[in-house]
This record gives sequence, C-alpha cells and structure tokens, in this order.
Amino acid sequence: MFQQLQSGLVVSCQAPVDSPLHDSFVIAAMAQAAVNQGAGGVRIDTPAHVEAVRRRVTAPIIGLWKQQISGSDVYITPQFIHAAAIARAGADIIAIDATLRQRPEGETVAELIQRIHAELDKPVMADVDTLEAAIAAADAGADCVGTTLYGYTAETRHLKPPGFDLLTQMAERLQVSIVCEGGIASPEVARRALELGADIVVVGTAITGIDLQVKAYQAAITRD
Repeated sequence: MFQQLQSGLVVSCQAPVDSPLHDSFVIAAMAQAAVNQGAGGVRIDTPAHVEAVRRRVTAPIIGLWKQQISGSDVYITPQFIHAAAIARAGADIIAIDATLRQRPEGETVAELIQRIHAELDKPVMADVDTLEAAIAAADAGADCVGTTLYGYTAETRHLKPPGFDLLTQMAERLQVSIVCEGGIASPEVARRALELGADIVVVGTAITGIDLQVKAYQAAITRD
C-alpha cells in the first residue's frame, strides 16, 4: 500500500460541515476525479464519506474522523471507537492526532496505535506538529508520520505551513514513511516537499477547497 503511495500525491477530499460540498456523493465524486487523474490515494473524513468513496475507488484511502471532545484539543480520530468506525467504513490507513497534547480519557498515542494494529489490522498515519511528537509517534509504531498539524496547535500557531523545517528534520531522524501535508498551495511546492524528503504529499484546499479558494479570490478582487 505504501509502495503505491510512495513519491506520489494524495488528495484530501474534505469540505466544511456548513458547505454544500459536505455531501457523500460530492466527496466521492471529487475522490474519483482525483484518482482518475493519477492521485495515488485520497484522505477522507467521517465514516459516511469513507464508505461513499470506497464504493467508487480502489485506491488507498487514508481515513479519519474529526471529533471535538470536551477537555481536549485532540480532534483527528481521537479514540479507538472512532478508528474502528473508520476501518469498518473501508479505510485502508487510519490517521490519528499524535501530538503531545492532553488527550481525551482513554488510550495514549502508543496504546491507540497498538490497538489499531492488533484489533483492526490497519496501518496508522500519525498527524504531528513537532519533531518531538514525530519521534514519539514513530517509536510508538506509527507506519507513517505527517506534518499535518504544523501551525495548528498552541505550540506551533506562530508558524505557517508548509512545515518544511519540520519535514527536513523528520527526514533526517525517522525511518518510517514521511508525509508532507498542510500549506501545499501549488504543484511546485508539492515537488519541493518531495525533494526535501517527503515520501508522500497530501494536498487539500489547493485542489478540493472550493469554499476557501473562492473566498480568497473574492477577497482579493474586492480589496480597496
């Protein structure tokens, strides 16, 4: 599976909950279009969307389930019950928040990875924000580690994706597959990520983020 994704593009097909695009049929159509044009895989949120995409593509699906839980800022597949639901829906790889932040009651990152491996028989993508978290995730058994949360946590909020500094550090220190995700705004930036050591590049808003893209264009056009 990782050989299929190696040195390639994964398209994140997601949409804000309040967007007309947040519809299983639409998400699945975007995913199929991405795969038809050569994407090695797709990254999909929620069991319903994963299930819809699975019916239309055979390419690897990195699945996740964003859930806000009181008392914790961890929201990407925060607990095993969310990972299990994503696996049942048809995901091939389970993405989890593997930052060092306070987690909801339940498993540690290491325990969650172990349960996903043992009980679901699925590889794990660890979404991190810092090198410390990346090393900890790899040591805990994550099959690949991504820069996904760089710039989105309290510790890294002053930093702007793409996290090329984190990417290069991960390439030097880790033996697992490395994913660059976040802030990939053009094909040239995606290529640069691979040159810096990424095995896989995930692109979302620049390809599928119609809401944010139109908003940005409109803001620029109407600016005084």
